Amino acid sequence: MHWLWVVLIGLIVGALAKFIMPGKDPGGFIVTILLGIAGSVLGTLIGRAVGWYQEGQSAGFIVSLLGALLILAVYHFFRKRTA
Repeated sequence: MHWLWVVLIGLIVGALAKFIMPGKDPGGFIVTILLGIAGSVLGTLIGRAVGWYQEGQSAGFIVSLLGALLILAVYHFFRKRTA
């Protein structure tokens, strides 16, 4: 049941990040889920480094969204350079 929630929240976070960040984004349904999950992992790592989260805690919805937006921003930065 835990993995079902991970996929569902990943889909929601990834879709919101794609909606907020302007521009053409890669992939479809699966890439959106992976973007949301990766944003959560990145948000957790940054939150632990800053001191927001302790060991064993994961990022919340807002920090996961910020992590996904950061990933999309990096993608758009490198995409514009190579295009």
